Amino acid sequence: MDRAAKRELVSTLSVQFKNTGSVVVAGYQGLTVAEMNALRGKVRAAGGTVKVAKNRLAKLALQGTELEPIAGLFKGPTVIVQATDPVAGPKVAVEFAKTNDKFVILGGGMGKQALNPDGVKALAALPSLDELRAKLAGIINQPATKLASVIAAPSGALARVIKANAEKDQAA
Repeated sequence: MDRAAKRELVSTLSVQFKNTGSVVVAGYQGLTVAEMNALRGKVRAAGGTVKVAKNRLAKLALQGTELEPIAGLFKGPTVIVQATDPVAGPKVAVEFAKTNDKFVILGGGMGKQALNPDGVKALAALPSLDELRAKLAGIINQPATKLASVIAAPSGALARVIKANAEKDQAA
C-alpha cells in the first residue's frame, strides 16, 4: 500500500468511526475465507460493514473521534464490525462468535463508551431499533384497541338483552 492509499484508508475509517452507532473489535486468526465471507454477508444484511485494516492505521483513524478509547484493542489480527444501528453489529458479531471459536470478541465502543467483551454481549442482548419501533407502535395502538372494545361492549350487551326479550315474547 502506498502512502496515498493509506491516507485514504485512514480518512475513510475515520469518517466511518464518526458516523457509526457501534463498533466491535474482534480477533479472527484462523478463520477461513468462506467463514469471513459468511460474516461479511450477515453483517451486511444487518446494515453494517466488516473491515480488516492494519492496527496502526485503525489507531490513526480513531484519533479525534469519540471512539479513541478503544485503540488499545487493536493488537494482533483484528477485524472491525460496525453498523449505524447500535445493536445490529454487536448482535451479529456475538451470534457469529457462538458458532466460530476462532472469532473472539475483544471489545468495542458505542459513542464515547468503550466496551469490554461482556459489554458487547450485553449490547447484543438489547432489542434492535426496528424491534423497539414495533413495540412502540404496539403500545401506541393498544389504547385505541381497548377503547374500541370498551365502546363496543355496551352496544353488544344491549343487543343481547333486546334479543333475549324478543325470544321471551315469541315463546309466550
